[in-house]
Amino acid sequence: MQILQYIIQQTQLSEKSVKNTLSLLKEDATISFISRYRKEKTGNLDEVEIGAIVKFKEIFEGLEKRKKAILKALEEQNVLTTELSEKVNSAKDLIALEDLYLPYKKKRKTKAETARLQGLEPLAKMIMSQRVNDLHYTASKYISNKVETKEDALEGARFIIAEWINERTDIRGTIRRELEKFAIISSKIIKKEKDSEKAQKFKDYFDWSESLNKIPSHRLLAILRAESEGFIRIKIEIDSERILQRIENRVIRSQNECSPQIELAIKDAFKRLLYPSLANERLTLAKEKADDEAILVFTKNLKQLLLGAP
Repeated sequence: MQILQYIIQQTQLSEKSVKNTLSLLKEDATISFISRYRKEKTGNLDEVEIGAIVKFKEIFEGLEKRKKAILKALEEQNVLTTELSEKVNSAKDLIALEDLYLPYKKKRKTKAETARLQGLEPLAKMIMSQRVNDLHYTASKYISNKVETKEDALEGARFIIAEWINERTDIRGTIRRELEKFAIISSKIIKKEKDSEKAQKFKDYFDWSESLNKIPSHRLLAILRAESEGFIRIKIEIDSERILQRIENRVIRSQNECSPQIELAIKDAFKRLLYPSLANERLTLAKEKADDEAILVFTKNLKQLLLGAP
């Protein structure tokens, strides 16, 4: 997708207006200058509409820059295939792009990486095949000077499986959709701050919970400010059992000795890898939306003030 198509798709503005605005921006014209003195070229776009073009231009350019960096990294690792290259180039946002890159991203030393160095990846693959009948006997074959017991071998294999589950784009997408629809933001007062004079302006949020999808922007920003100032703690909550069941339905295909190990790996992946990352991502997106809404309200209020009689 080219930048012109992308901006038109995001703003619903005419091709001529977007194309001419991009041309003027390339000449280093400012938003104010374009909106006031180049109306004949832009089709009378106002500052907000031109600002939107600038915003999505920057997003598109950032996305393209990240694509090039990822493609270069994949090429250096000798893992870039035609199919993977097409997926990277067709990614429409940074979240989808980073999900594609996640399995190939250079990681700091993790539990899964330690388990691989201990030679436990073949055991993890056998468990995921869900065809092993005598799993404890199979695990005992991996006991070494680095792996003391078969329980240690199974735990290491689970760490590797948890990482695989974390890297699956379909599972990450499922959790994102659940968070978008059903996430609850809750806040609790930090006990030592309960009687603090400065904390009292946030007393409404000493014990609060509300749908993250429906919370008004001003309230979310107030809660986040109270947290940043150290008066409250916030959590993003969701029905974890329902999500775990959905992941299990996707991953577990048969009931044998491998199934309990995969269930444990799924719970570990969700609690340690998936949920902290995706809940934080969802909160960041909610804050960005709240910021935009707050700016819009401020803009309208300021406009009415400036247009009022002296």
